[in-house]
Amino acid sequence: MKILVFNVKYSENLGDGMLAECIETALANGGGEVEVETVDLAGRQAFARGHGARRRLILGLLRWMPAAARRRLVSLGLKRNLRRLVASWDEKIANADVVVIGGGNLFQDDDLNFPLKIGTVLDCVCQQDRPLAIYAVGVSKHWSSSAYELFSRVKRARLVHLSVRDGFAQDNWHEHFPEGPRAKIVRDPGLLIGSLTMAQRPCQSTERRLTVGLCVTDPIILRRHSTSALAAIPFSNIGVYRDLIGLLLDDGLRVVLFCNGAREDQRFAECIRSSVVKHRATDSDAFDIAERPKTPGDLIETIRSVDVILAHRLHACIAAYALKIPHVGLGWDKKVEGFFNSVGREDYLVKDATSSPLFVASLVRAAERDGIEPLRHQIAIAETRAGISNMRRHLLECDQSSAPEPCPMHGE
Repeated sequence: MKILVFNVKYSENLGDGMLAECIETALANGGGEVEVETVDLAGRQAFARGHGARRRLILGLLRWMPAAARRRLVSLGLKRNLRRLVASWDEKIANADVVVIGGGNLFQDDDLNFPLKIGTVLDCVCQQDRPLAIYAVGVSKHWSSSAYELFSRVKRARLVHLSVRDGFAQDNWHEHFPEGPRAKIVRDPGLLIGSLTMAQRPCQSTERRLTVGLCVTDPIILRRHSTSALAAIPFSNIGVYRDLIGLLLDDGLRVVLFCNGAREDQRFAECIRSSVVKHRATDSDAFDIAERPKTPGDLIETIRSVDVILAHRLHACIAAYALKIPHVGLGWDKKVEGFFNSVGREDYLVKDATSSPLFVASLVRAAERDGIEPLRHQIAIAETRAGISNMRRHLLECDQSSAPEPCPMHGE
């Protein structure tokens, strides 16, 4: 059986690459003769192929444009690229037995970026009449009418599995499609990071003080994708990072700045470092910045090298949990809150922008002291494996069926 998976595997945000590799591995290693190929929705072919400074400039310009103008501009740019991609996608889908869309936050209306891409995939799937699974996706609350029209093409597909990654996504899906199809909840496939070969290599053991990893996200990203104003998002400026780092250093901890791979995040981390060293004497043994990761393996190695992390990025927190590394989340999007709720770590999520650096420093210390609860972790990983195995079984059943009518939806 040939399974074709659509997501954003080669995004500069390597959290997407990690979860894509988790899906590939779980589908390929579940038994039987299964071939898995992942297609990046932006047409990227490899990691570390971003647009650099141009991307941040575009995001900055979009920020000041009215919503209708943003959608027109994004649509003009995307449609040209999609016309180039659609012939390749048609051919790949025709040569596949089944198609999967997921995981990741794909059903969001980011000025029609994902709606146009997903809508095009759905058209190709319907044209080739292939069974379709939508797996462990995020779903945003607010869609434009154009986004709804594009996403609603799913109703015409031969849908055999539909799942989302948390309760917020499920509520949003049902609000958009009250008449169905119905979505069930499965755990994010990124929780299977521990099964990847790159995560099983021995860590380099070094004698060092307890290390806090601060996963940094550029405020321009937080502003673009959050439903809250930037002032309502914790740790959205250099000053609070500088104050937190000072407290951690004064407490005898080592601090390492890192990012999920996006160039704008790395530049923001460098700005934080410059601000810190301007205000106090530091040395690399106590305060450092990690090299920007180019592949999921690079990011995993960075996360494994620290004792506790603080992050806005969802998949930095998911990877840390999967690898049993204590972590504190910075709330800015419901998807982060949804994950912390799902693994019982609500007490380690900072949702209030007025939370002081002193409070956050104490929470980081508490997270490191308390660690990851073993039984709950074991159950979460087992549930993640069961979720993807279940989807895989549905796909196999449809591939083996000769009936022309749609396969029944499972797990309702």
